[in-house]
Amino acid sequence: MRRVAIHLLLIGLAAVAVLPFVWLICASIKTPEDLLGSTLLPWGHLDHLTLDNFRMLRDQPFGRWVVNSIFLSSLHTVLVVTLSSLGGFALAKYEFAGKRVIMVIMLGTMLLPSQVLVPGSYELMYRLHWIDSYLAIIVPGAVSVFGIILFRQAMIGVPDELLQCGRLDGCSEWRLWWDIALPVVRPMIGAYTLLSFLAEWNSFLWPQIILQNEAKYTLPIGLNSLAGLPEYQHNYGVIMAATLVSILPVAVLFFVLQRDFVSGLASGAVKG
Repeated sequence: MRRVAIHLLLIGLAAVAVLPFVWLICASIKTPEDLLGSTLLPWGHLDHLTLDNFRMLRDQPFGRWVVNSIFLSSLHTVLVVTLSSLGGFALAKYEFAGKRVIMVIMLGTMLLPSQVLVPGSYELMYRLHWIDSYLAIIVPGAVSVFGIILFRQAMIGVPDELLQCGRLDGCSEWRLWWDIALPVVRPMIGAYTLLSFLAEWNSFLWPQIILQNEAKYTLPIGLNSLAGLPEYQHNYGVIMAATLVSILPVAVLFFVLQRDFVSGLASGAVKG
């Protein structure tokens, strides 16, 4: 009975967590008249359900915004995971002068709010002539102190004996990282890949400041501009349809990396 009660409680909590997504799906296929008149679906008027909210997105460069977000998020994820794993491997497995000082400086930078760096970063991008360029988003975001620290903690668990055996077999330091260290920390790679993609996918402040051409907008900026247009200010169904489309790539990626994500988050909590 205790197990049944626990499962019923978990099912109830899961239903509460899923309810906003169910409402979002229902709102995206309802007419403006039914949107506020029914909680989920207008059960007495199911013939009113429509896909016009999705069709209206064709009046805006919504598809271009989706492609831009996928491009930036994918490239950012590949770069930041690669460089973070390299930095974490170096800090975990090599001894060099100034290592502790570098660690202290890196941890200190994590205490600074990102908003504090916006004025200086904008001036730097202006001097580099990177305003309204994807380089201003890709290059600064390619290195993550949080990611380096995360991979350092994971790389510590890579046995030194494996690395020594690799060196005896003639492996270069690059192959030690690629063929030995990365497979051992694969769950962390999956977890951080999902976190990095999600962070870039939802990034709003910095792209909003840098990007000026509507054709280069990402989804968060596009949705914000869409909500500001007079014809859509009171047509919440279109906004809900756009929001639903925007979360689908992240949802697919989460289901693909779900096992590695959970394993990566739990790997630091269990020793053995």
